[in-house]
Amino acid sequence: MIKFEHVCKRYEDGHEALNDVSFSLSRGEMAFLTGHSGAGKSTLLKLIMLMERSSKGNIFVGEQNLSKIPKRQIPYFRRHVGVVFQNHRLLYDRSVFDNVALPLEISGMNHRDIGRRVRAALDKVGLLSKEKLTPIQISGGEQQRVGIARAVVNKPPLLLADEPTGNLDPTLSAEIMTLFSEFCQVGVTVLIASHDLALIHHMHYPVIQLNKGQIVDTPFKERGGDANV
Repeated sequence: MIKFEHVCKRYEDGHEALNDVSFSLSRGEMAFLTGHSGAGKSTLLKLIMLMERSSKGNIFVGEQNLSKIPKRQIPYFRRHVGVVFQNHRLLYDRSVFDNVALPLEISGMNHRDIGRRVRAALDKVGLLSKEKLTPIQISGGEQQRVGIARAVVNKPPLLLADEPTGNLDPTLSAEIMTLFSEFCQVGVTVLIASHDLALIHHMHYPVIQLNKGQIVDTPFKERGGDANV
């Protein structure tokens, strides 16, 4: 599902955020992306989301080479990638239902299908009974669940999460990670950037560790050159 081939990212100021990064993540696989602050985690996720372009190398998502996707096609590509942020990025003047429905409204889906999809997503994260509330009326952990529901309401084959438990206590963090593992079990590819090493080790999923823009030796690095996506 995701394949990096000798990927480099150098910014205009000369900063090299990623250097010769190669790895692959199979369809339906879940993995953690970790490393010190500034190691390149956020840059790597931005490359997958096409918020940034690589300076060298190739990145594949499914069968698509991201370097071949023209700018006008990026919004369509992103419909197939769910993204969960640390700070939720919810609209506080809209209901929980409306927040989750937003990606579907943007894509032009009809109202009946929107209602069905949104309620299914909210049910999956345990918030169906709170669809009429606004984000300010629910807890931080519930707000993160709304963000997850919004990320998966389009049924994307790929789910990315950038420090999704950074503001949560250990119990809530474990609950959120359990949700991610449930998506993985139904065939969604999940890549989670996290600093929470204790939680990562407890989950027993593969880890891609970055250090100064390079992958520290891991099974993913060995697979990077020839694994299928």
